[in-house]
Amino acid sequence: MIVSRQKDFKVILELLKDKKNIFLVGCGECATTCKTGGEPEILEMKKKLEEAGKKVTGWAVPESSCAAAKAKVAIAKNRSALSQSDAVLVFACGAGTQCFKENDRLGLDVFSGNDTLFAALIDSQGNFKEVCSSCGECVLDLTEGICPVTRCAKGLLNGPCGGQKDGKCETDRTKDCAWILIYKLKQEKKRVADLKKINKTRDHKKALRPHFLSIQG
Repeated sequence: MIVSRQKDFKVILELLKDKKNIFLVGCGECATTCKTGGEPEILEMKKKLEEAGKKVTGWAVPESSCAAAKAKVAIAKNRSALSQSDAVLVFACGAGTQCFKENDRLGLDVFSGNDTLFAALIDSQGNFKEVCSSCGECVLDLTEGICPVTRCAKGLLNGPCGGQKDGKCETDRTKDCAWILIYKLKQEKKRVADLKKINKTRDHKKALRPHFLSIQG
């Protein structure tokens, strides 16, 4: 799950200050779940833009905006409306916005209506929790499924710092120290001895951007 939030409407109007005819794009996956780019949000944005004097030429909510195949289908189905547009305003994550831009053959200006925040899991209460930094060197098998790179404010790999107090992080006393959580799980599973193993310094080259992965054989 990629968590995003809509930009302030004043910011959106500033982006579109020289544009009159706008086509709107959402996303049927993450942005729909976050309520930043599903059909209700797109229709609400359409109304607001029209009240602000813009013309919305059309809109689409692809099943997955970051998949080229889905973006191409949306573009093909809406080619007539797109050809009458000055710009496209995308309410998806940054990958979705760039995917639409890469597959647009009309050379339209493509703007992002959302700010992309983080990758998250959705807990049982419906909250979005950042638990993975996509660092390219996963240690979850060593840390009982708790990522210290993300959930420790300092990204420590070999136990808590001296600032933790009563199991809480020194940077925010409302948050659990990731390493205390890991230790407690090790205790429950009688694997505390695992913590004697020193984890090597992360290979930060594995987190260099941008990543590319081919799935071709």
